[in-house]
Amino acid sequence: MKYYSTNGKAPIADLQKAVVKGLAEDRGLYMPEAIKLLPKVFFDNIQEMNFQQIAYNVASAFFGEDVDLDALQDIVYDTLSFDCPVKQVKENIYALELFHGPTLAFKDVGARFMARLLQYFIRQEAGGRSQETGDVNVLVATSGDTGSAVANGFLGVEGIHVYVLYPKGKVSPIQECQFTTLGKNITAIEVDGVFDDCQTLVKSAFMDEELNQHMMLTSANSINVARFLPQAFYYFNAFARMKALGKAGNLVMCVPSGNFGNICSALFGHEMGLPIKRFIAANNANDIFFKYLQTGKYEPKASVQTLANAMDVGDPSNFARIINLYSQNNKLTDEATHHRITNLISGATYSNEQIKETMRQCYAETGYILDPHGACGYQALVDGLQPGEIGVFCETAHPAKFKEKVDDILGTDVEIPERLAAFMRGEKQSVEMTKDFADFKAYLMKQ
Repeated sequence: MKYYSTNGKAPIADLQKAVVKGLAEDRGLYMPEAIKLLPKVFFDNIQEMNFQQIAYNVASAFFGEDVDLDALQDIVYDTLSFDCPVKQVKENIYALELFHGPTLAFKDVGARFMARLLQYFIRQEAGGRSQETGDVNVLVATSGDTGSAVANGFLGVEGIHVYVLYPKGKVSPIQECQFTTLGKNITAIEVDGVFDDCQTLVKSAFMDEELNQHMMLTSANSINVARFLPQAFYYFNAFARMKALGKAGNLVMCVPSGNFGNICSALFGHEMGLPIKRFIAANNANDIFFKYLQTGKYEPKASVQTLANAMDVGDPSNFARIINLYSQNNKLTDEATHHRITNLISGATYSNEQIKETMRQCYAETGYILDPHGACGYQALVDGLQPGEIGVFCETAHPAKFKEKVDDILGTDVEIPERLAAFMRGEKQSVEMTKDFADFKAYLMKQ
């Protein structure tokens, strides 16, 4: 499979280059030249398959031309050492629980898959010989869960060093300890700014010629094809579980959305034949995509801090992929592209007070504890489901990751799973950094 840039000015790349570089030379995001339609027999029998079997079929269509199939199966099965169940919350609304991985967040799958795939390419390049840690340097900006998922997915992986950039004081204490207490090949960088500043530092680093001559850089944000594409596994698995329940007819998937990697992977799944009727992108107060759906104009702005901090993104990177996907690589007009997108995707946006009220109401009515991100997805289904539709929303992180907020809103004492408690007992290790790229570059040049 070959990959082109959404900006259309970079050389065509193979999968290895797309994964190792992360971002194309023209600052565009890599897109596969073709999206394979999965055979009808796969969907006819999908309810009989487990998560790993489903994921391997999907991964083979994405990556099978470029990765040895036995190695790909090993990567998939190593990545998916857990399940993602679907649980009924109320009539016609189900939660797809994506928080059963190592860091209790949906990004665990993409992060671990990318770590293993990157390691596979490093070993291929080295002729099967191991390399020294630090030969590939992963830069990742996080507004919360990405940092912990990537740090833990890459922890101890030979040949790779990870730098996690996060906005100071703007991630939850539990999220922070999941990537600042690890040590080894993980370095946490505490940026005096917001998530968009962290993301700008990462993108600027990729474009700096001197820095790239000094060290090999790649990204593990959802801008990397190996990070966001595996998240499509979730949606095929959700369809299989709903089909087993006899509920897969008029299925609506609702995805809480920040940088739009997760819903973008779902849309790629739809292009592969996944029979989802329509999608809802649920936003917090950072409503740039919601406004685009209403007006056809994309107007990024500075992000604002909310209860659902992992969605605090004012200029979502993967919007470029969505536009490219539905404009047929910029062959359609803006108006025609907008029409295609709004025919499949609707939006919703919720303030902090609305998120709180949703969490309280859901808990009082059903006993189900939502985290602030999942609350946006749940409420969008409550507000937007049409007669005869079945809704599934992504519950993207365990509520214990936001314990202080959840307990304060619901008056509960959410139990902290042991795997989170273990992180909290660790000692914080971080490097303080301004949002000035010159400072960040100077730091990396010394590594």
